[in-house]
Amino acid sequence: MDNFKSGFVLILGRTNVGKSTLLNSLIGEKISVIANKPQTTRTQIKGIINRENSQIIFLDTPGIHKPKTKLSNIMIETAFNSTKDVDVILFVIEATSKDIGRGDSLILEKIKEAKKKTILVINKIDLVKKEELLKLIDIYSKEYNFDAVVPISAINKEKNETLLTEIEKCLNYGPRYYDEDTYTDQTIKMIVEETIREKALKLLEDEVPHGIYVEVTKLKKGKTMEQESIFNIEATIYCQRDSHKGIIIGKKGNMLKKIGTYSREDIEKILGEKVNLQTWVKVRKDWQDDDAIIKRFKIDNE
Repeated sequence: MDNFKSGFVLILGRTNVGKSTLLNSLIGEKISVIANKPQTTRTQIKGIINRENSQIIFLDTPGIHKPKTKLSNIMIETAFNSTKDVDVILFVIEATSKDIGRGDSLILEKIKEAKKKTILVINKIDLVKKEELLKLIDIYSKEYNFDAVVPISAINKEKNETLLTEIEKCLNYGPRYYDEDTYTDQTIKMIVEETIREKALKLLEDEVPHGIYVEVTKLKKGKTMEQESIFNIEATIYCQRDSHKGIIIGKKGNMLKKIGTYSREDIEKILGEKVNLQTWVKVRKDWQDDDAIIKRFKIDNE
């Protein structure tokens, strides 16, 4: 099509500003982990929107934070390296910010270096008054000449169309990279692992969640006794300490059962199939600094 536009859009921001919630809201499908905890997204996730005259491919990235482990460094490296190969950057900030903080200043510097079309997305506008919002827009607009500024509330889809229209304006004419019915490039295995980790993030104590990762060890499609289609899935939750293992399993196995139940319900909704999910917990100390493990979180931009 002569008038068809397409391109890759990077969602960039500090931890916990609502990037994943925004992505899921725009796509209309749950493809990125949502939890009210920092460092939720560990790898780059693609979400695809097919519109009448465009295809927009979103890349969610780990939130920018102060690194404490090799994993943290990989996460930040992934986020900033992604600026090189995209067409548009969505810089997401919180409306409650009073000024440009250290993390946002660092992101702004990377945006200036990238020299890509950039839209400032001010999230959580439902939490501030209009005067505060206008003051924040003025502060950021003096720092960088954004292609557009779009105030939104990621939990409310009201402004989604405005944002998508502004993104479309920034795109170049180009081909459709994915089939029209594709909304993510995530594999079933990745979706299952991230879903289980999300439930753990929401249910466990603050000190435990970021010391865990999930690995699917079995993923096989079969039939129930009633000849219905079912996914048989086995997954291991790895943590860093024996004390964490006890918390994850819980009294009489209740916490692990809860994580498994909530995960299975979500996975069934996503896959549209019945799921038989079994989970185990194992200790693997200092995995966040283990090169053999964290390499799975590293993104090599093509």
